[in-house]
Order: sequence, then structure tokens, then C-alpha cells
Amino acid sequence: MFKNQPKGLIPAALANMGERFGYYIMNAVLVLFLCSKFGLSDETSAIIYSVFYCGIYLLSLVGGIIADRTQNYKATIMAGLVVMSLGYVILSVPILSTAENISWLLPMTCIALFFIAFGNGLFKGNLQAIVGQMYDNMEKEAEKEGPEALKLAKSRRDSGFQIFYVFINIGGLIAPFIAPMLREWWLKVHSLAYNADLPALCHQYINEAGQMAEQNMANLNELIGRVAETVPADLTAFCTNYLDIFNTGIHYSFIASVVAMMISLAIFAIYRKKFPTPGQSEKKETSSYTQEEKVAMAKEIKQRMYALFAVLGIVIFFWFSFHQNGQSLSLFARDFVQTDSIAPEIWQAVNPFFVIVLTPLIMLLFGSLARKGKEISTPKKIAYGMGIAGIAFLFLIVYSLIAGYPSGDEFKSMSAIAKEGMKAGPWVLIVIYFFLTVAELFISPLGLSFVSKVAPKHLQGVCQGLWLGATALGNIFLWVGPLMYNKWPIWECWAVFFAVCFVSMGVMFGMVKWLEKVTK
Repeated sequence: MFKNQPKGLIPAALANMGERFGYYIMNAVLVLFLCSKFGLSDETSAIIYSVFYCGIYLLSLVGGIIADRTQNYKATIMAGLVVMSLGYVILSVPILSTAENISWLLPMTCIALFFIAFGNGLFKGNLQAIVGQMYDNMEKEAEKEGPEALKLAKSRRDSGFQIFYVFINIGGLIAPFIAPMLREWWLKVHSLAYNADLPALCHQYINEAGQMAEQNMANLNELIGRVAETVPADLTAFCTNYLDIFNTGIHYSFIASVVAMMISLAIFAIYRKKFPTPGQSEKKETSSYTQEEKVAMAKEIKQRMYALFAVLGIVIFFWFSFHQNGQSLSLFARDFVQTDSIAPEIWQAVNPFFVIVLTPLIMLLFGSLARKGKEISTPKKIAYGMGIAGIAFLFLIVYSLIAGYPSGDEFKSMSAIAKEGMKAGPWVLIVIYFFLTVAELFISPLGLSFVSKVAPKHLQGVCQGLWLGATALGNIFLWVGPLMYNKWPIWECWAVFFAVCFVSMGVMFGMVKWLEKVTK
């Protein structure tokens, strides 16, 4: 698996793993944290999440431009880790949200998210560009040995990015446990217990008090009895105290994110001199080209950029669907799945677990096909990935129809006993994440590999930024998922994502031959 890969791959992957660990601690809880911290609706939290998630990837284009223009990729990456750390430091300060301070506390939280997004933009795409340059250098050396050596070197790029992607998900596997663990520990210290539905009812009681609906009031009293054993006389004081303790434990988890950023910074700084600089060797050779060669190169670059934008147009719809794991799928886990023993945020660890387990198997599959002369091209793998993502949502459509699930809002208005009787077993989430993970492994690491193949050498940071920019466009519409989830019978919500994935698969297959020609 690691044999014959560039020597700098593992240090780069470790630096990325630490950063992703810190990031996924926050990302696993963000939507539910905004709801429990500020009493925001699912839809409002989803909009903040969508803008933040879009900013992460859109600002990667800015980070790529900065690095390409300054040709100082390494300093840009290190600056990104420092800026992200500042954002996590702000998030780690536990301040109780009240009607008096929410006007500045919520904007301050959004500023912290901006720092994380901007730092991520400086870091993410440029580190991927450095990994791409490692393979450019390796292929250049192999070219001197002949066509067979070059072909073998080129075949290692996809597997290299898959290895890089596995390290990302090792961080992502551990991270979702941190915030729920600290939150439940902090609740236990104060003789309280965790309940996913209670924060929303606490906020509602504080805001509405005597005007609270009778069914919601009954649910509140029942849940308080579960987490505190007895219903206190002063419900306002109890609700305020529960929210403070509930969210303080999450704030403490962001300290772990700061530590993770510092570890990544240390790893990158230690190996800094061993990492290549994208486009550096290409820049030295530019003067040796004739005018005819420059014209031919310009034409090739134009074709490569057309191919890049074509694939970017498809992956927008993949990320719009896949990143519902932090939106409508998180809400589904909270509302419709039995999570008494496992917090809903922890289910996001299923995806990175499957990435780690399935990546070697998929690499073996692709390697076996290649040895038999039946190699699947990167564009074709991406098309298959879109179809597999569609299967995940098809499963959800069928299951939700059989179970007779209503909209999210209608479900939340039901009695606690009625809701318990309708909740699905955890296996449903495992099936969903299995198919989404396989789809991800056919698209995300191979998409990074595709970008590194078609990117002009002097624009590698920008092109990696464009890939992440396409992800941003998909993410800016993530809020649509919770909106559909809460307003429609939820099978209709899943049907939209199913249709998006299968139409995208068809369009991608229609472009495969052209894309294969461009990437030869």
C-alpha cells in the first residue's frame, strides 16, 4: 500500500490528519450546537452551517491564488493553521447565551467560524497541491527510465491520494466522539444526563413560559424527569442551568481542536524543507520552449481547464448530497433514530470508519482490474460514485415510505411515547453511510488525483482551490436539505437527492470518453 510512494506523502498526510481531527470535532456538532447554544431553529442553524461550509471551500480558491502568486506554499499552509487555531480558541470560551448577549455572542461565534474557514482555505488546497507535485516529480524521474517506468509511476497517483484520504479520515473517525464525551461527562459531574430533545424544549420554555403548547410542556416535564430524576419547582432556572452545562462541555472540546492544530503545525514545520514547491521546476524550464511549443501548450492547457470545469460541475451536486451528513442526516439521526445510548453526532464517525476499512479493498479492486488490463479511468470512477450515492438515498426513500415517516416538524410535535415507537434502529444509519462512503471513495480522493493530473503546473494551487470551490457551491445550498426535511414527508426530501445523484451520473458518463482523452 505504501510501497514506492513519495517519501513526503506520509508526513503530509499526518499534518492533514491532525488538522482534520481538530476540524471534525467542531463539524460533528456544529448544527446541533448552534441549536442547543442559541436556541436557533434547524433551518437557521442550517443556513449558518451552509455559509460556513461554503466559505471553507470557497476560501481555498483565495488560498490557492495567494500561494501561486507568492510561490510560498509552505508559509501559506502554516499561516492557515495559526488562523484556524485562533478560531477554535474563540469557540472554546464557555459563555451562556441569553436574550441580553445573543446580539454580540452569536456574531462572535460566526467570526470564529470565519477564522476557521479562512485558515482552512490557506491550508487545505495548498497541501493537496504539494502532494500533487510529489507525483509530478516522481513521474518526471520515471520518464527518464522509459515508457514502462512512466506508466507505472502514473498508476501510483490515484492510490497515493487514496492513502492521503485515509489519513484524513483517521482524524475524522476519532473526532466525533470528543464533544459528546466531554458534554456527557460535564453533565454527569452536575448530576444530570444527556437528552437530544431537551435543549430545544428548554429554549422554548425560557422564551414562551406559560404560553408553551400543552403537549410540549408535557414532553418537557417527562424529559426533565429522565435527566434529573425529579421535576424541579423552578423550571426556568433548571432550563437555564441545563443549557449552560450542556453547552459548556462542548466548548471544552474545542480546546482539543487547538491542540490538534499545533500538532499539525509542528509536523509540517519539521518536514517543511523536504516538501516540494508546486510549479518551481516548471518555472525554471519555461525559457527553453519555442514559440510553437508555447502555442501548443496553451491549447493543451485550455483543454485541460475545460475538462476540469466539466468535472467540477458534476461534483457540485455530489457534495450538495453527501454533506447532508452534517445537515438533514444529522437531524434524521437526532429525530428518527434511537440514540439513547449513542449521541447523534457520533454517527458521523461511521463514515470515516468505512473510509479506513474500505479504502484498501477498493485499492485492491482497482489494482486487480489494472493488472488484468481492465483499468477503470478516473472520470468513469467518478460517474460510478454518483450512482452509488444515489443508492444511499434510494434506500432512505424506501425505508421512510415503509415506516410512514412524516415531516420533521410534524414528528417533533408528536408525544414522546409516539415518537419512541416510530424510531428506527441504528442499522439504518450504518447502511446509509456505507453507500455514501463507497461513493465518496470513488469521487473525492480520485477527484483530487484528477485535478492534479489536469492542472497546469503553474496553477496547481488555484486548480485545487477550484476543486474545493466546486465543493463550496454544493455546500452553499446545504440548507435546502433541512428545509425540505422539516416541511415535506421526509421520503420526498431523500427523493430530491436521489434524482440529483442519478442525473449527475448520466451526464458524467456522457463526458467520459472526452475526459479520458484529455487526461491521457
